[in-house]
Amino acid sequence: MRVLGVDPGLTRCGIGVVDSTGGRGVEFVAVDVVRTPAHAPLPARLLAVADAADRWIAAFSPDVVAVERVFSQHNVRSVMGTAQASGVIALAAARAGLPVAFHTPSEVKASVTGAGRADKAQVTTMVTRLLRLDAPPRPADAADALALAICHCWRGPMQDRMAQAQARAAELARHHKARLAAAAKGAR
Repeated sequence: MRVLGVDPGLTRCGIGVVDSTGGRGVEFVAVDVVRTPAHAPLPARLLAVADAADRWIAAFSPDVVAVERVFSQHNVRSVMGTAQASGVIALAAARAGLPVAFHTPSEVKASVTGAGRADKAQVTTMVTRLLRLDAPPRPADAADALALAICHCWRGPMQDRMAQAQARAAELARHHKARLAAAAKGAR
């Protein structure tokens, strides 16, 4: 499975690709940071992020796009920009017919470091080790994008199985309720 991981942001949007090699094996493919000038109009910045996502999807043909779930911060303006960047990434994936998985920062940190409260330095160190990189990815947004991709490689298949099991259980429950309703109707 090939995963395009995205750490959304307007000023710096980390974007990286990792291949799952089975089990907990992961392999580095590519990483970069999309930068937009803070003084540029918002639509132009969002377009730059969307265009970059389109290019990466076309160039690397991922199976899924993993995006950091926007979480509450004290700076509302920062949250809005992150949410808007996240939205254009999801839109680019949807246009390409790709599923999008959202992971919280604590899920990503716990997957990669074993601790949901790990700091950026710990995440970068583990990403460097796990992908056997010669140097840590810089800036932190690049390492975060790779961490998101790794997280999805490890959590995604389990989450898919859980969703399939839940859908099957819901279908069985609907079928069972319909049979009970039919039996009750026939007993009258």
